Formats: sequence, structure tokens, C-alpha cells
Amino acid sequence: MPNITHVFVLMLENHSFDNIFAMSGIPGLTVATTADSNSYGTVTYPIQSSAPVAMPTDPGHEFLDVFEQLAGAGIIFNPNNQYAPAINNSGFVSNYATSTSEGKQPQAGDIGRVMDCFDTKTQLPVIYELATQFAICDHWFSSMPGPTWPNRFFVHGASSAGLDSSPTDTELAQWETINGFQYPKGSIFDALRKANVPWRLYNDCEDSESDAPQNFGGSIAQVAALKGISLLDVHSISNFKSDLHGSYPYQYTFIEPNYGNILNNSYQGGSSQHPMDDTYGGEMLIKVIYEAIRQSPLWDNSLLIITYDEHGGFYDSVAPPSTQAPGDVSAANNRYNKYGFNFEQLGVRVPAVVISPLIPAGTVDHTVYDHSSICATLERLFGFAALTGRDQNANDLRHLTSLAAARADCPSTLPNPVAHVLRAAAAPSPQQQATTDEQPLPSSGSLRGFLAIAAKTDYEMSARTDIDKAAVVQKHHQIHTRGQARTYVSSVLTRADAVKPAVQK
Repeated sequence: MPNITHVFVLMLENHSFDNIFAMSGIPGLTVATTADSNSYGTVTYPIQSSAPVAMPTDPGHEFLDVFEQLAGAGIIFNPNNQYAPAINNSGFVSNYATSTSEGKQPQAGDIGRVMDCFDTKTQLPVIYELATQFAICDHWFSSMPGPTWPNRFFVHGASSAGLDSSPTDTELAQWETINGFQYPKGSIFDALRKANVPWRLYNDCEDSESDAPQNFGGSIAQVAALKGISLLDVHSISNFKSDLHGSYPYQYTFIEPNYGNILNNSYQGGSSQHPMDDTYGGEMLIKVIYEAIRQSPLWDNSLLIITYDEHGGFYDSVAPPSTQAPGDVSAANNRYNKYGFNFEQLGVRVPAVVISPLIPAGTVDHTVYDHSSICATLERLFGFAALTGRDQNANDLRHLTSLAAARADCPSTLPNPVAHVLRAAAAPSPQQQATTDEQPLPSSGSLRGFLAIAAKTDYEMSARTDIDKAAVVQKHHQIHTRGQARTYVSSVLTRADAVKPAVQK
């Protein structure tokens, strides 16, 4: 057993492995080259370097988007055959050019942007330094070929309880508003609690310099959607460094970024590295977290995992393999399954860097992982049973910590992120805000999800009587526009900020 006593996980947003690392120059990686391409119409779009720090429009990454990206344009998903057509990763550009699942389509001159890859060493020096100093995993796949919410659920329970798309308002009303999302076999936090392994949650809930995203929903931690987890349980990353220098018994720590302005769909001003936002915030968050752990008494026995929830519509050259279904939801009771997906297919490859002084520098790991590998690592490290068939069969990370003693040459600090002209440099004008406020809420997607978490938090701060519950549900159902959502979320978060010091004392 490796000598690891504290595991930390940071999950960022929406980038493929090739998008981040194909042009990194790190030796030994399985990555795309300039010979890789996608075609749309009569034009071929090859892989190229110097990806934009923020995309002009958001690439599609809903279930049917990802199916086209992997199987090719014109192929129709058949629930009876699932991914039976050969996966050839040929539909990324065609999907970006035509999909409207995330909003407007790109300009004709931008449709090849999903093939662009970062010049990692120059554009993303923080994650590049960690990838070269510790371990980079080049076969880490998202847990299912689809969007953020089901993939983030997998990291917390090796399952999404059958959810194969972004949650709709109807589903949220059933399982998230007030009561919270519940796994058939429980969450990893339930299992840790039963095994007497203490855990803690953090997120980046600080104001940006430009638009104070806590007023726009970005400071809501998605993990608070789970039954048994409250937004009041989530600690501010601003206290992370000082917490690690005190008494810190928490053997598992999960950290979320700030998602920026989710109420106007721009995601600006956050630290998640969402494709619509600048990469600077996420790079700074990685730096802050690493340096806090590196300079703490826990460093010698720590393991930090940095990964991304899903690929965000960006091209990747490696065909994802088949996998073990969680097996926790029967076909007859799979009420959140929109497309009949059987969860026997992994999603697109995502970046993953694993950091510990017990890992040799320059490690390149080709082992197949998905987000349930985090659950598997915790289960086998701390000695408790698997949650589902997925994590029971998943590879874990223990083998990476192969050194007998902590290295003395690990960097104590990381390079500074590259400063960009932030897209969120100016807050919206009153006229722009008024126009946004009048827009109706979408019927599904992250905004619906975060609004439901706000309602859940509203109820958790009330007296919790049947009358209180009915009042919160009614208030939530009366929110129909983005402006109403903005006012409600701001009110709930203001109250939560006032309550947290007493709850977290």
C-alpha cells in the first residue's frame, strides 16, 4: 500500500486531452499530430497549435453532439446498437458547425477552432510544469459520452443513476430541488462516512476583479446537488492554505472552481477554464492549490489529482474504449435515461495530471482511467467496498506512487499563469443586463441545475417544516426569467455567506 494519507481532487471544465496536451512536446504521450484532421463540406481542418484562450461560441457536448463527434456526421444513434458503428472521431468540426445545443453556431471562419490545441508550455505553463514534474495520464476518459452533470456525478458515485444528458427542469423537480440527487448505492461521501474516513469540500467562491460572479451563480458548487451535501458544507478556497497548516484530519478533499457568470451563459470571470472563459483563472487556481499542499505538513503523504469533467466538444484523436456499466439502475427504473444509453461506452479523453512527491518526475501513464477511478483509488486506499460495477472494475492510481520516500526536488512554487485580456474585464452595462434579465430560462442545462441547488440551499437554511418546503418549492417554480433567477440566486448566496461561519465553526 502506498504511503498516502491525504487525497485531493480538483475537477475543471470542458477540455479534451489533445486540446490541452497534443502540442505540449512532452515525450511519450499518445497525442494527435498535424496529420490528424476533420472535414466539413469540402474543407479539411487539421490539428494546429495556439488555441484561443476563449472560444467564440460554446462547442456542443450534449449526448447527441458527442455521438456525432465520435461516430461521424450523419450517423444516427440507435439504442439497440449503441456505439456499434466504428468510432472514428471524425465529426467534431461538423458538429461544431451545425449544433445549437449550447447556443448560437460559430461564424464560418471559426468552425475549425475545435481542432486547435494549446501551445501548452507557453500558454498553460502551470499545468505544463506539473505534467512534466509528476505524472500525466494520457488515457483518462470522461465517464460517459455526454455533458457536465452526469460526468460530475460519476466522480462522486461511480454512476450518474442513469442520467445521460443535462438535467431538465422536470428531472430537477423530482430529485434535486429540496431533497437532492441520490445514488441507488450511495455517494462516495456516504461510503467515506461509514468507513470513518473524514472528508472536506472546497470551491473558489471569491469575487473576480470584474463582475463578482457570486452574484451570477458561479460560486455555487455542483457537489451541493447531492442528497446529504449542503452548499453550507463547502469551504472557501481562500482558507485552504491556512487550513492545511492547522489540524487537518480530512483524508479526502474535493475542490471545485468558480464557474463564472452562468446566468447569462458566458461563464466569464470564473476559474473553471470553461471554453467561453479565459484560461487564466483555472491556471491560477491550480497554482494556489498545488502551492498550498506543497508548503504544508501534509505534502510528503499527499496525492493531488487534477482532471476535467468532459471534453467540451474539442477534438481528440483517441477512440474511447468500452467499459463496465455501473449496474446500479435497472432498465425498468431508469427514469433519468433520455436516450436509452447503457453506460458501456466511455466518453472522450480528458486531461489528467497526478501529483505526489512519491511519483517519479516525468512519468507518462498509459493506463485506462475514468472518473470512477477516483472512487476506486479511495476505496482501495482506505479499505472499503466499491459502490458500483464501474468502480469495482476501474483501474486505480496507487501504482503511480512507486517511490519509497518523498522526493526532495519537487518545485515549491509554480510559474505564474499567462495574463490575458480577460473577456470579463467589464461588467455588463445596465442595458445589457436588462436585456439578459428578460430572457426566459432554458428548459435544461447547467443554469437549471445551479438554480435548483440554490433552492435546495434556501430550504436547508429554513426551519424545514412542510410549510417552509412548500414555500421554497413555490418560489422556485415561479422563476421563469434569467433576471428572476439572478435576483433569487444572489439572495440565497447572500444568506448562505451569513450562515456559513456559524455552520463551519
